[in-house]
Amino acid sequence: MNNRILIVGAGFSGMWAAISAARLAHLNNRRDIEITVLAPQPELRVRPRFYEDKVATLVSPLLPLFGEIGVNFLQGNAEHIDSKNKIVSYRDASGSAASVSYDRLVLASGSRVKKSLVEGAQKYAFDIDQLESAQKFENHLLNLPNQKPSEARNTVVVCGGGFTGIELATELPSRLKALLGEDTKTKVIVVERGVEIGSRFSAELRDVIAQASEELGIEWKLNAEVEVIDANGVTLKDGTRINASTVVWTVGVEASALTQQLEAERDNQGRLLVDENLQVRGLPGVYATGDVAHAATDNLGHKALMTCQHAIQLGKFAGNNVAADLIGVSAVAYRQENYVTCLDLGAWGAVFTQGWEQKVESVRDEAKKIKISITNELIYPPKAERDVAFAAADPLAAFV
Repeated sequence: MNNRILIVGAGFSGMWAAISAARLAHLNNRRDIEITVLAPQPELRVRPRFYEDKVATLVSPLLPLFGEIGVNFLQGNAEHIDSKNKIVSYRDASGSAASVSYDRLVLASGSRVKKSLVEGAQKYAFDIDQLESAQKFENHLLNLPNQKPSEARNTVVVCGGGFTGIELATELPSRLKALLGEDTKTKVIVVERGVEIGSRFSAELRDVIAQASEELGIEWKLNAEVEVIDANGVTLKDGTRINASTVVWTVGVEASALTQQLEAERDNQGRLLVDENLQVRGLPGVYATGDVAHAATDNLGHKALMTCQHAIQLGKFAGNNVAADLIGVSAVAYRQENYVTCLDLGAWGAVFTQGWEQKVESVRDEAKKIKISITNELIYPPKAERDVAFAAADPLAAFV
């Protein structure tokens, strides 16, 4: 009888977990191990690029790859995890209730932006968190030229000055000019509760972000918080009113709600605390990876971030280790000591940093080339060739 590894989620971490598990099963000649991925679509959605246009094209099919390496795909939305009886209940593509059993579980269900933090955000604010919401935002932008010209039409408010907010804000000036005309006076305003631009980053990186923002004409409202969002704009807690037809929410990311169904410890973002092998603490046979895992990257106190960079490697280690658990061979402790930041800054270029101290290594066009190489090549699925995919899925293979 086959033993099933069930992986919930087909994002960066879920996809790589599947490839890595298949690799170790192959290396140990274990044809009795069945690897199944449960996800809404058989595709990788390239979420780190959702601030760009033509968002519908930012997907990559997974069935050819999975077919080549012997991974099964089960289309559906996971709804309930019964870890005691080892069953996951889900809704299939037709909306019917179904369930699937497992011997080992890898939770890779990702994260969602939390829009319940501010009144009106859920109803009136756009987001680029998921493909569908990013498409809705893109369609809204494309429709702006059909609206009556006004300052509000020409203004976009980005709520949050973190990584996503900065990449979107710096991308918008050129997109708005292309849509509304080069002579149109447009505004992109970032509302940030920090006291300085890029307050989450190093001083060196902050200076670059500030310079790019100034040259692109982006306005920052610092030490500011949103009170309410309505159909016509934003009101800040200090009473400042910003009239805008377009408000985008980029803050408050939290782990998938599925983490709440496991009797395990979580952090303040809902991520499950895992051991060095990425097994959920206190739940043998259950692993967490990607945005649902609170994992140490090294022995210096650094934790994996909710980034593609960490999700890819987390997936490789989780897949290897869940298969190792089932096969009965040694696991490989997760470590990801190298950390880089590559921040797209729109028409200005980009900035690339090395290390947790975020030392700036390159800027403008040079950094833009690195960014394009990462987002257009490095993070995409490997070729649908078994040897190529398995080589890339080795958790100890060089990444970045």
